[in-house]
Amino acid sequence: LLTPSPGDPPWVIFGHEERCVISVFPKHYAVMLIAVVACSFAGSHVAARIAFNDGLGLLLALACRSGFTAAILLLLALWRADPLRIEKRLHGWLLLTGVLVAVQGVLIYAALTKIPVGLALLVVNLSPVFLCLITWLLGGATPSRVALAIMGLILVGLSIALDVPHLLTAQTSMDSNWQVGIACGLAGAVLYASALWITSNKLHQVAGSVRSLITVATVFVGALAAGVAGIVPQGLSLPGSGAGWAALAVLASLYGIAFSTFFILMPRLDLARNGPAMNTEPVAGLLLGWLVLEQAIGNVQLLGAAVVLAGVVLLSLVRQRTITC
Repeated sequence: LLTPSPGDPPWVIFGHEERCVISVFPKHYAVMLIAVVACSFAGSHVAARIAFNDGLGLLLALACRSGFTAAILLLLALWRADPLRIEKRLHGWLLLTGVLVAVQGVLIYAALTKIPVGLALLVVNLSPVFLCLITWLLGGATPSRVALAIMGLILVGLSIALDVPHLLTAQTSMDSNWQVGIACGLAGAVLYASALWITSNKLHQVAGSVRSLITVATVFVGALAAGVAGIVPQGLSLPGSGAGWAALAVLASLYGIAFSTFFILMPRLDLARNGPAMNTEPVAGLLLGWLVLEQAIGNVQLLGAAVVLAGVVLLSLVRQRTITC
């Protein structure tokens, strides 16, 4: 988990670096790179859905993804000679952050098995909204009227995208799956926002590479431990065919490489201006879900998704302008 320093917009989720003068990429290159990373994350989730359909356990997917990422981040931390010792008073916060991210990962993967990939990522994309509300509830800045209005717009768009009115009245098993998927996605977004708040307010003095390494390592150990304990039924089950194993390799590779690449390039991407490009992920999820998984959704749902994405971008810009002023 690479997170922002206090005062950064909520979508800046990939690192805290020492403030120094550093050359940044031109805007069109930066946006293109951010979009590629976002598409890689979306591709990782599509590969996860393929592997799940082939019998892969949720916890094994999470362990492989976090383990591969932790290995890359460990090499990066050693290469940068970052101090790996952490103050004792921060150990509890680091552990809590890892637990939150681990549970969030399981919830998101559970959502992927119940609803289309693009819609699952759309729900997860609400974490900036929850971060804003959590910050307010814990004594931070009060959201402006404009921000509250945008949050209301986001909720309206989400209800349209997820066909909530129909789901509240229907009783079919498919609708039940959608309800579970939506609930898992929302819970995952809340947990991720909570982890962002902790790292922004309690762990911001820890080097980004080290904090990220400890977090994903905690997720790796936690996923394996939960699987051995049988907390999630068939959580460590293996794929049933070569296609499932290939999908597992793709999901771990895309996530680990994208995560690490974004961390390395982050200081040069000027996220304060270009960060909204990360909202490409749910769009890519919708497109890849349609192309690869044949997960088609209606025009009205696409309209709702567009409203949500526009609202999240506007909320980020409103928070950025408020902080700057």
